[in-house]
Amino acid sequence: SFRVSELQVLLGFAGRNKSGRKHDLLMRALHLLKSGCSPAVQIKIRELYRRRYPRTIEGLSDLSAIKPAVFNLDNSSSPVEPDLAVAGIHPLPSTSVTPQSPSSPVSSVLLQDTKPHFEMQQPSPPIPPVHPDVQLKSLPFYDVLDVLIKPTSLVQSNIQRFQEKFFIFALTPQQVREICISRDFLPGGRRDYTVQVQLRLCLAETSCPQEDNYPNSLCIKVNGKLFPLPGYAPPPKNGIEQKRPGRPLNITSLVRLSSAVPNQISISWASEIGKNYSMSVYLVRQLTSAMLLQRLKMKGIRNPDHSRALIKEKLTADPDSEIATTSLRVSLMCPLGKMRLTIPCRAVTCTHLQCFDAALYLQMNEKKPTWICPVCDKKAAYESLILDGLFMEILNECSDVDEIKFQEDGSWCPMRPKKEAVKVSSPQCTKIESSSVVSKPCSVTVANEANKKKVDVIDLTIESSSDEEEDPPAKRKCIFMSETQGSPTKGVLMYQPPTVRVPSVTTVDAATAAIPPSLTDYPVPFHHPPISSISSDLPG
Repeated sequence: SFRVSELQVLLGFAGRNKSGRKHDLLMRALHLLKSGCSPAVQIKIRELYRRRYPRTIEGLSDLSAIKPAVFNLDNSSSPVEPDLAVAGIHPLPSTSVTPQSPSSPVSSVLLQDTKPHFEMQQPSPPIPPVHPDVQLKSLPFYDVLDVLIKPTSLVQSNIQRFQEKFFIFALTPQQVREICISRDFLPGGRRDYTVQVQLRLCLAETSCPQEDNYPNSLCIKVNGKLFPLPGYAPPPKNGIEQKRPGRPLNITSLVRLSSAVPNQISISWASEIGKNYSMSVYLVRQLTSAMLLQRLKMKGIRNPDHSRALIKEKLTADPDSEIATTSLRVSLMCPLGKMRLTIPCRAVTCTHLQCFDAALYLQMNEKKPTWICPVCDKKAAYESLILDGLFMEILNECSDVDEIKFQEDGSWCPMRPKKEAVKVSSPQCTKIESSSVVSKPCSVTVANEANKKKVDVIDLTIESSSDEEEDPPAKRKCIFMSETQGSPTKGVLMYQPPTVRVPSVTTVDAATAAIPPSLTDYPVPFHHPPISSISSDLPG
């Protein structure tokens, strides 16, 4: 009547191979019985059977008959609960017989549940396999050298809320040596091992690779010493304790670095209905962001034609859409460090062309591994990162530009904003030379030749932040002349090209727009038709 999970538990308990189909497992279990098995195995079979089909006890008369038996086994006269009658025995959820370790004087003890009718309504939960087929997500900053304890279920051993399990592992002389010689390699003067013993906890879920996930109220002891969990627990929400974010645990500092003595890990946690967890221990080598960057470079650079094809795809006119995109503007600045890109990189899973700097991205994830794309905020795992060949070419070809524009055919051209102030230094100069402005408004400074002091030009319209965008438009759409230090000779004319409205002014052609020589003699804030009538075509 056993299911696969029960057959696996039984065969694992008896030290037999527990892989294969149900028929094979059943044959193996029957062969185990025929070949004459130990009493412990027979007890295990009964225990599994009773856990599957819990018996209900009629009335309390039977219970009173069993209670004395439990008390007599423990030679203490103290009133102990029947559940805890024998020290060191964890009763199983249903009425069961628990095999003891050889060190215990009591070979086996019948433990009776004190609430038989409660047991009747609640069938015991199915036992998860001892070694579930759990896969953990690989961690980019760690190379796994060895598996010390393969994923093992944290199985409930009683109905109490808090559970505790013990695990033992031993290191080989070679592993001990590797850990010891890896000492003190990390930068920043930290004395640490780069080869580490790493404990990982996750949900016992076999559908997909699992992220690190802690059970509630987790407490870990290594060789009897409490292991402090990393990071801070989030503050309680509505009086409920919040879970810590899961991450791998480096327990090397508490491990006995000797092949002669085994190491013991004790894990206690609060059980949750419907959630099973698994633990595993690995020997890993910690990597730095520089090593990961080197590996990324060795993977090779993505052919520029890939990016060109992506540009053409983005700029191909959609026949159904009324709006056609004819060009794409892309920045050569890294969104993370706000500096010019050096190693342009992005994830293959991202749909945008904008790159970020690989070195900076890896350094940030070394400190706090989030693996989120800084451009689109989607997952950008290390495995999916590529170095963009087209951006490499562009960065090499133009060193003085921070922004470029892609055309429909996949070609590109630099975007050179002209921000230089045009200085009219002599009163005799009648023409203002207009420079072509691409994206930023230009500022025109008018200075007196007699006054040799340098005029400060502060253009308040360049790179305005989002707060300023909300100002009423009237404030921005005006031409004004500001007096510096009350001196009429230092005037700064701020010019904003889009839709300048000047009431009752006749526009004059840019070529004929003249500044009168007497311009600098005006003592009052300056509103005069001749200068106001500079055509709004000035930037062209």
